Amino acid sequence: MSVLPIVTYDDEVLRKEAEPVNKNSEEIQTLIDDMFDTMYNSDGVGLAAPQIGELRRIFVADADAMSEEGEGPQMGPIAMINPEITFQGGDEVAMDEGCLSIPGVNASVKRPEKIVVSYLDRDFNEQELEIDGWWARVIQHETDHLDGILFLDHLSMFKRKLLGSKLNEIAEGRADIAYPVVPKKAEQK
Repeated sequence: MSVLPIVTYDDEVLRKEAEPVNKNSEEIQTLIDDMFDTMYNSDGVGLAAPQIGELRRIFVADADAMSEEGEGPQMGPIAMINPEITFQGGDEVAMDEGCLSIPGVNASVKRPEKIVVSYLDRDFNEQELEIDGWWARVIQHETDHLDGILFLDHLSMFKRKLLGSKLNEIAEGRADIAYPVVPKKAEQK
């Protein structure tokens, strides 16, 4: 198992739609293990395969720490393969979101509070989950990654402009980041 570098928001891989995973393999299982290692090493609650440069419809998450004591389900670490959100409902709730590909940048994003998601678990068994709270937010955020969408895309142009200097620091490799990243602009110099 390995900790892999995370690509930053300016890498074009994060703007592409990930490909479905059609069969289980040792390679897929190793990728999932490496993604968990990378997520935990980075103190994240979710990580999508495109964030490590892999255009596959897989993400891992562990949002239990985000839930208040006794609030919401405790699901432990989970891998979702080919997730599809089949229902979004309830109130649109604004909450701060961050992203391992955009370290040190948080912003308020509105998302539906309840979802239903169908997916394959890491053993390739079909699952369906009805969930709300932090887990619903994390699943929506990570599924966005699989569709080439960043949480920045949910912000107004004004808010994105306000974040411009922080985003440039990340892209140019000048941001102080406590885990391995691959900033695209810095890589090209």
